[in-house]
Amino acid sequence: MKFAKKYRSWTTEDWSKVIWSDESKFMIYGSDGREYCWKKLGEPLRDHHVKPTVKFGWGSIMVWGCFTSSGVGNICRIYGHMDSNLYRQILEEDLLGTIEWHGMDKDNIVFQQDNDPKHTAHLTKQWLEDNDIRVLDWPAQSPDFNPIEHLWNEMDRRLRRLETPIRTQDQMWDAIQKIWVELKNDVCKKLVDTMPDRINDVIRANGGYTRW
Repeated sequence: MKFAKKYRSWTTEDWSKVIWSDESKFMIYGSDGREYCWKKLGEPLRDHHVKPTVKFGWGSIMVWGCFTSSGVGNICRIYGHMDSNLYRQILEEDLLGTIEWHGMDKDNIVFQQDNDPKHTAHLTKQWLEDNDIRVLDWPAQSPDFNPIEHLWNEMDRRLRRLETPIRTQDQMWDAIQKIWVELKNDVCKKLVDTMPDRINDVIRANGGYTRW
């Protein structure tokens, strides 16, 4: 609620300076372990109508990504556990790479990240300070605020609609990268443009649930 009130006066132009970031896990959906056989119309389903199948491809991969009002930024695959050391490497390569790719001026951008311990670690804060990266004052609980969640949801929907099944983590990563770069710039801009409405809705809901 304090966050919403603090940034209530920000316009879409102010929010367009923010680089939004987040991690997300994508699941590999294989067979549910059952295969249905033919039965007569109207006949109840019996055990012999269902035969077990071998499940394949279960698992998940974790990614970090960011986007701006001008379009998506870098996305990277996270292998194993991400600690503050790996996070600083991602910032060095992928945050700075995004800033360079979009031709943004570091003096005019604001970086958004949540309050995960690796994001708020002393060495991470030092890296951000050393690289002159201004950080958005993010609330501890903020499910209604970060528009990148809508990009993750859209990617998940597109992954589920793929005609070719994904059986391995490498196939999942290839598909994620392809979908990510296909996300339209105007989709990103429209998401950022919703921020004033998000802020006002949270204030009206007194910090409770909103339509976002």
